[in-house]
Amino acid sequence: MTITTSVINNETEHELFFHNYKRLPLAVSHGRGSYLFGENGSCYLDMISGIGVNALGYGDRRIVDAIAEQAAKLVHASNLFLMKPQFELAGKLLRITGLSKVFFANSGAEAIEAAIKLSRKWARQSGASSKNEVLSLSNCFHGRTYGAMSLTAKTKYLDGFDPLLPGTGSVSFNDIEDLKRKVSADTAAVFIECVQGEGGVHRLSADFIEALNALRARYDFLIVADEIQAGCGRTGKFCSYMHFGLEPDLVCLAKPLGGGLPLSAVLGSTKVENVFAAGNHGTTFGGNPVACAAGLAFIDALYEDRLMERTTETGKWLHDALENLAGKYDRIVEIRQYGLMIGITVRREAAYYVGEALKKGVIVNATSQNVIRLLPPLTLTLDEARQCIDCLDEIFSEEQ
Repeated sequence: MTITTSVINNETEHELFFHNYKRLPLAVSHGRGSYLFGENGSCYLDMISGIGVNALGYGDRRIVDAIAEQAAKLVHASNLFLMKPQFELAGKLLRITGLSKVFFANSGAEAIEAAIKLSRKWARQSGASSKNEVLSLSNCFHGRTYGAMSLTAKTKYLDGFDPLLPGTGSVSFNDIEDLKRKVSADTAAVFIECVQGEGGVHRLSADFIEALNALRARYDFLIVADEIQAGCGRTGKFCSYMHFGLEPDLVCLAKPLGGGLPLSAVLGSTKVENVFAAGNHGTTFGGNPVACAAGLAFIDALYEDRLMERTTETGKWLHDALENLAGKYDRIVEIRQYGLMIGITVRREAAYYVGEALKKGVIVNATSQNVIRLLPPLTLTLDEARQCIDCLDEIFSEEQ
């Protein structure tokens, strides 16, 4: 078999890679601001920003310069050594969240795995050998490694991979009575997304959060906030749980945290700060100094450019514009919007709109079968937002 690497297209992709991804028919060469450019010179407004990763868009000089400066000094040394970018980023994250300790990893799934281990070790220290159950919510997504996948209560991610991690279970989303039935003295932790991303952009109710808090006080388990997609400013606050006044015991961050480089973090409260001992958990690459330097540049930009305030304002404009579209087209069922995390429920498979939008120079995403998902850069301008709305308007009008 002859393997061709000089041509980049979907056919050669099938020759080279396991068939994990359903890629768009677009070979990209570079990005600038909110736009991606194809190898053939075509230009696309990117309304998913690398699935929520490129929060500052493409080519932000602060990120680029931070990466170059740190790479010239030290690309990797391992966690056997003390490295300044790690210390500086850890300090910033703890000041922002008010939490106590940090563990750096490389991806959202790795952060979830670390949180599962920490939760069970914390519970074991209570002296109750049966206190090891880890619960999540229906329709959630926590990752594709075995522990994270075992918490991901969606059949399409689980089929064919049994047996899963024992001692895991699911609570129906926003169902307080089911929560009361499932939680017990054997519960070590409940993992939540205050705003579910992959599940279709759904928000937990304040009543559910209140019930969860009351049950934690009764049974003494950990609340783990998965902020991998909704965190780092995406909803208008640094973490989505901050909209609820919730005080989680563990928080998982990833996606935009490394400024586009692989970086995730688990932040813990004083309740869990002394659970891990040397050798209990680790990573060769987690907390890489180049990724941490990029993360510092991202966090600084987030606050210096007042991007969370801008996210709220641009999100409001997009929500109003989308509601106007919903009034025009009965194909649109519901708009769910929290900052720049937006789900548009439609009456057919959302993949159709992904393909049509790409033809018109706009990149959107489909999730949960019938939801068009938008995760644009937090730097999105109103003119760029208008371009997206005009594109969707055209597509829906052509369907009539």
